[in-house]
Amino acid sequence: MERNSSRRSFLKGSALTGAAYVLGRRVLARPNPLSVIVVGAGAFGGWTALELLRKGAKVVLVEAWGPGNSRASSGGETRIIRATYGPSRIYTQMAAQALRLWQENEQRWGLKLFFPTGVLWMTGKDDSYERAALPLLRDAGVRLEKLAASDCAKRWPQIKFDEISWSIYEPDFGFLAARRCCEAVFNAFLKEGGEYRQAQAAPGRITGNRMEGIILTPGESLTADAYVFACGPWLGTVFSFLASLIRATRQEVFFLGTAAGDVRFTDAQLPVWIDNSRRGEHFYYGIPGNHWRGFKIADDTRGPVVDPTTMERQISAAGLAAARRYVSMRFPGLADAPLLESRVCQYENSADQNFILDRHPEAANVWIVGGGSGHGFKHGPAIGKLVSDAVLGIKAPPAEFLLGRLVK
Repeated sequence: MERNSSRRSFLKGSALTGAAYVLGRRVLARPNPLSVIVVGAGAFGGWTALELLRKGAKVVLVEAWGPGNSRASSGGETRIIRATYGPSRIYTQMAAQALRLWQENEQRWGLKLFFPTGVLWMTGKDDSYERAALPLLRDAGVRLEKLAASDCAKRWPQIKFDEISWSIYEPDFGFLAARRCCEAVFNAFLKEGGEYRQAQAAPGRITGNRMEGIILTPGESLTADAYVFACGPWLGTVFSFLASLIRATRQEVFFLGTAAGDVRFTDAQLPVWIDNSRRGEHFYYGIPGNHWRGFKIADDTRGPVVDPTTMERQISAAGLAAARRYVSMRFPGLADAPLLESRVCQYENSADQNFILDRHPEAANVWIVGGGSGHGFKHGPAIGKLVSDAVLGIKAPPAEFLLGRLVK
């Protein structure tokens, strides 16, 4: 069974990387395709399975409750796709790449997945994050407008721009239909020759620096050449050495109703918006429209740690009251808007909010992928390419995503 790992184990795993990539090139030339089991069919796991399949691997995808299910971090109706990431070059570049891949596959599948509403990122007095983002956005080829608050108020009079210094507007970005995206990736995986099993999976025994297989409830075992665990908030339970590095937090989402026939607060007249003007206090964001479900608003501030399997998904009176206070201040036309729907989801947070893509420290044929931390969904297709390249030995994963950074 999986064992607790020390820093020595991580360093040992890192030392094997060079040899493993030489081995990977040999694997690509083998007469029989590499067999891979991917555990988890969310944004990271689903895209990884599809990319591995497209690169010639034989892939089995295993998921406990189905792609985009209501317990998953990839569940729900919509997710923002934007490229403003402060001083982080890698996420800005990945977001630009992911947008292209979403659009390419949307056209390939003949499905509407991406909604180009534009994204408005608002900043306050402390605009260091946004100023750091500007050159990286330009380097990544992202179209943007730097707008004064007065210009924003003229363009979007529905928004009250008090305390906003200026904004970054990304006209080519917007939101994704999250659950529909998960289903589209899953259906493409099946259509292109992948195999799917709905079952709970647990890691098998590790011997000789290799995992021998996985165990499916109620006791069946599956074996492959390589294994990818993209289990989202359950990574810390699947592998105990990740328990302190991956935490699930409770997050509330609200959908407010607009007046009959009023399109001012829909995606017809409003972009996706993100309010970073009160850094360190609250970080509200919203998506207008949401497939006619209403005006979506949520606070990105991390909630309490929860168990995503057993958590009761009912909103709190305090959370709703705080959201209403914010809406009354920033969107006064919605001050009396009724609550239409609500959702309690979770973020799967890594210790530093960055992604994880690395080998298991004691099993060279096992890859761990996760740490979406509330911003992972948009990057799904880019992550799929990174993970498939790593598993097949084509290219090493980015240093920013390796586990060693989290082990002191």
